[in-house]
Amino acid sequence: MDTKKIVLTGGGSAGHVSPNMALIPYLNELGYEIHYFGTNGIEHSLITQNFDYVHYHTIKAGKLRRYFSLQNFTDPFRVLSGIASARRKMRRIKPDVVFSKGGFVSVPVIIAANKIAPIIAHESDFSPGIATKISAKFATRVCTSFEETAKLFGKKGVHTGSPIRAELFMGSAEKGKEFLGFERDLPILLIIGGSLGAQAINENIRAILPALLNEFNIAHICGKGKIDSKFEDLEGYKQFEYLSEPLKHVFAASDIIVSRAGANAVFEFIALRKPALLIPLPSKSSRGDQLQNAMYFTKKGYFETLEQENITRVTLFDAIMSLYQNRERYIESMKKDNTLANGTQNVLNVILEAAKRN
Repeated sequence: MDTKKIVLTGGGSAGHVSPNMALIPYLNELGYEIHYFGTNGIEHSLITQNFDYVHYHTIKAGKLRRYFSLQNFTDPFRVLSGIASARRKMRRIKPDVVFSKGGFVSVPVIIAANKIAPIIAHESDFSPGIATKISAKFATRVCTSFEETAKLFGKKGVHTGSPIRAELFMGSAEKGKEFLGFERDLPILLIIGGSLGAQAINENIRAILPALLNEFNIAHICGKGKIDSKFEDLEGYKQFEYLSEPLKHVFAASDIIVSRAGANAVFEFIALRKPALLIPLPSKSSRGDQLQNAMYFTKKGYFETLEQENITRVTLFDAIMSLYQNRERYIESMKKDNTLANGTQNVLNVILEAAKRN
């Protein structure tokens, strides 16, 4: 019996890679030969450092920008080069199915896969991004994290939920506290700015550190190159560019979280029952997807939201304190939501069905 083969793609940020990382161990257990198409960006380091059995293929990709840049004139040629390269590799591999988690990295791969293998795409956000809109034209099915989003893709749309990495459920609060090494017995506040960092969150948190440190120990994941040396020896405050293996333990040890509102992160918080203050990327800096994600779940009673435009030292401190004081209410609300339990398996089922039909 021939070994089944799958091509995964997605990148540009950790949010476009982590759902693939949730699927990979299960695909490996099922005996799939796994290939990953991406650039030399964050997806390369995350995949190659965590999965030695995945075949990684580097391609070129052009970023899909909503603003003027001279690179907008050159990137189409990178996309064309990426399509040609991906198609050559795809023809050699002969995958049974292709799965895209989105991001600009995925576009040339999806176009290249057309008429070679069934294509399954996944959209995490409430409103689909440009890459997903392009992918949907070629896809057999489009999986979505939000039920309402699936309706936008007609018969192709299927509400699956979001793949969550199984390892995140294996965290130990004790190991997390040991890793962080705080000497004071205070609740732990986790700040996450995303894999690329969120400078506005970093700056505003650091501006109120004296007040926050009276109430919390703080673990701050601030993004690559965004550690501030002025605070390196500050008691009760630990900075990290990025956390991989220890993250599950830090999650387990944390009492509350302050974060952007990327969909994958938000679904992880819900699955782990972690109350969060969401500070969405402003609509002027994005298509407004994070604001939609945040408002959707804030209305459900899972989180609190503070828009970046409304941040002052007072509003940020008060919002964090309110979140902590009401944390049990948010946890109880999240416990009542069982729709997220099978996101990984639901997506796997769609992939396996497409592979079987091929």
